[in-house]
Amino acid sequence: MSNVSIHSPAGTDPGVPGQGPANMKRVQVVPPKHVGRWFTGLVTAALMALLIWGVATAPNIAWDVVGEYFFNGTLMEGMRLTIVLALVALVVGVVLGTIVATMRLSSNPVLQAIASGYIAVFRGTPLLIQIIFWYNIALVVPKLTLGWPAEGLGVSVPMNTLMTPTVAAILALGLNEAAYMAEIVRGGVLSIPKGQEEAASSLGLNPKQTMWRVVLPQAVRSIIPPTGNQLIVLLKNTSLVSVIAARELLTASQQIYAQNFYTIELLIVAAFWYLAMTTVATVGQSYLERRFEYTQRSRATPFLQKLWQTATTIGRPKYMEIKA
Repeated sequence: MSNVSIHSPAGTDPGVPGQGPANMKRVQVVPPKHVGRWFTGLVTAALMALLIWGVATAPNIAWDVVGEYFFNGTLMEGMRLTIVLALVALVVGVVLGTIVATMRLSSNPVLQAIASGYIAVFRGTPLLIQIIFWYNIALVVPKLTLGWPAEGLGVSVPMNTLMTPTVAAILALGLNEAAYMAEIVRGGVLSIPKGQEEAASSLGLNPKQTMWRVVLPQAVRSIIPPTGNQLIVLLKNTSLVSVIAARELLTASQQIYAQNFYTIELLIVAAFWYLAMTTVATVGQSYLERRFEYTQRSRATPFLQKLWQTATTIGRPKYMEIKA
């Protein structure tokens, strides 16, 4: 680390080593020891090492089976469906949630009541019940009829044929996610100062144009972090659709260990892939946050640059010049 000079009077050249004013003194900077941090870190590392060692040497876990099924084709297909379910449900949730949030913020009391009722129903009931309900909707609506099939105008499809496990999962996850996204979008909109709407109104924009062209684009920065959290939650909540036999990652694992009885081993593999997917989602969320948060992006130091600075200054004394 280079020397830091507080003051350079006229007649001196701070670029020349050893040259400086007579009233300046070069002292070594001694950083604090942070004994508590080191102690806490060492204790945590020791406990983690003991935990990992205990799991790795457990006699009842067949680690060779874990390695055998790590890239199993059935599990990979299940993971692909897990990702598809989460992404499609997130898109449905964002689009529908934005509409519901706009209705909730509307001055129309009818639209406000509809939006509030939607949010109350889908946030107030367990997601597992919603999944089972949509999968068994044929008990209430045996056929989906559009138009007048008897007159040759329209179609009539049995609901059991239409409502497959995948469709029921997307419908339940998407509608449930929309209720949460509506509140996230509403919170982001309310974070924008009222003056923005007044300025847009002075320019001749109506309330609808103000919402979609002025307020929502600015609210994106407040919406992105909780939306990333919702994607992580969705990736894990897809495991709930195993109750309707949708062949996502957990269902695929269950089908395999129901045949070979390696229950713990298959659950370890499934847990690893869930952790991998949520980690990728977390990294993507962090990138989007930096991309849309301009003040943080201007102050942020690239990770590799920060790592290089730390590595090149280890063990080197730090100095600064002060007035004697």
